[in-house]
Amino acid sequence: MSSLGWLDVSEIDFNALLLLEPLHVCCIAEREPDPKMGTAIKAHPAVAWYLRQIYPPIAGYIEKCLSLGMDKPSAKELRAAELAVLDSMHDWLIYVLDPAKYDKLAFLGWDDRSLVEMAVFEDKIVLDIGSGTGRLAFTVAPLARTVYAVEPVANLRRYLYEKRERLGVENLYPLDGSITQIPLADDFADILMAGHVFGDDFEAEYSEMARVVREGGMILLHPGSSTVGEDPAHDFLVAKGFDFDVFEEPVDGLKRKYWKKIHK
Repeated sequence: MSSLGWLDVSEIDFNALLLLEPLHVCCIAEREPDPKMGTAIKAHPAVAWYLRQIYPPIAGYIEKCLSLGMDKPSAKELRAAELAVLDSMHDWLIYVLDPAKYDKLAFLGWDDRSLVEMAVFEDKIVLDIGSGTGRLAFTVAPLARTVYAVEPVANLRRYLYEKRERLGVENLYPLDGSITQIPLADDFADILMAGHVFGDDFEAEYSEMARVVREGGMILLHPGSSTVGEDPAHDFLVAKGFDFDVFEEPVDGLKRKYWKKIHK
């Protein structure tokens, strides 16, 4: 019943929200207060407590939701509210509950050549930002000297370690971090990659990516954005001097990919 078809939330307990991390709760706090959320967390006070603890600025949002929620919902009304909330964050839930299922989604089945032909990866130090289940990282690991898979979700980092062991990849290292908080020194990498990550805070994200890439190194965004409709991220990247092309992403169709050589 999920809108993207990634995860059926109908059998998921509402307490799965106890697996969310601060970056997820930060996004929830930016939403409009919702009576369905209010109804659900009234029935699950431990969830409301947990959300406040891992991201205290959400307190105002929680209080507004509680004021909108039903006091005595029927079992059917409560479950409907729970499912609405779960479905609104099913992409996060697949990361924390079943990353192996995410790793098999059809849109990840693009041709490896679309990435590996963007740059010379041989003997390079490569960063994969927002690595997820490592679609980009494991593609270039056979070529690169070292790949650091920077991923803020703990369960995805666990999955990356397990996948590394299963595939016998010895030069890939998962790290905690995000596109605006990369835990590495200035001029650290030869190539930085990111997929489905760039776009929430253009200037901060670009500045942090450029900081960790050495003089003459490259930033690759694969994919960068859809080719449909207006796209402020596309306009920003082109203004920053990125080149771009398109490639076919299964199910989702044509996507843009971007690359830029860094000069400091």
